[in-house]
Amino acid sequence: MAGVAIVTGAASGIGAACARQLAADGFTVVGFDLRPAPECASSRVLDVADRSAVEQVYDQVEHTIGPVEAVVTAAGYYERIGILELDEVAVGRMIDVLVNGTANVSRVALRYMVARGRGAICTIGSELGLCGDADAAHYAACKGAIHTMTKTIAREAAPHGVQVNCVAPGPTDTPLMTAELRDPAYIDSLVLRRLVDPTEIAAMVGFVVSSDQHNLVGQVISPNAGAVI
Repeated sequence: MAGVAIVTGAASGIGAACARQLAADGFTVVGFDLRPAPECASSRVLDVADRSAVEQVYDQVEHTIGPVEAVVTAAGYYERIGILELDEVAVGRMIDVLVNGTANVSRVALRYMVARGRGAICTIGSELGLCGDADAAHYAACKGAIHTMTKTIAREAAPHGVQVNCVAPGPTDTPLMTAELRDPAYIDSLVLRRLVDPTEIAAMVGFVVSSDQHNLVGQVISPNAGAVI
C-alpha cells in the first residue's frame, strides 16, 4: 500500500515520528495539527476536536491530493491532575481531543475507505489505558475508550476491507514525558531499563497499516518497554 496518509498530531512527538516513517514507506503524508507539521509533505492546521473542520479538511485532501489509504490518529496531550482536583473542564477537554478527535477523523475516513473497499486506520492509545495511572484518571480513561472504540470500529469496518487497529505506547521519550517519568528509579523499574523511542512506535504503526497484515483486526498492540506485561 502507498498513496496518501493522514497523521494527526504530526507536528511533534509520536505523530512526527509516524509521519517520517510513513513517508519512508512511500506515503505522501498530510499532517493534521494545531501547528504546521514540518515532517509532512503537506500540513493542515486544525483542531481534531472540531468535527466540521475535520470533515471539511479531510474532503479537501481527498479531492486535491488523492485517496487517503492510511490514517494515524496521534493527536493528544498528557496531563496529570489528581482525582480530587480533577474538574469537568479538564475532563471535557481531554474527551474532546482524545475521544472525539479520534472518532471525528475515523468517521470521515471510513466514509471514503468503505466506499473504496480498502484502507487502514491506526489509532494511538496508551499503556495507561490498559493499567490506569495515579493522578491521570481522565487521560487513562480516554485512552481506554480509544482502545474499545478501535475494537468496535474494526468490527464494522473489516467486512468492507478496512483494517482498524490500535498501537498503545508505553513510556516514550517525547516532550510529553514528565520529569517524574524520567527519574532513573522509574526507568530501572521497566523490564528493558529504558524508555521507548518514538521511532519504535512509528515502526509498529507502519507495520500495522501495511496492506500485508490482513489478519490484524481490532488489535491493541502495546510496545511499552515492559511497563505492562
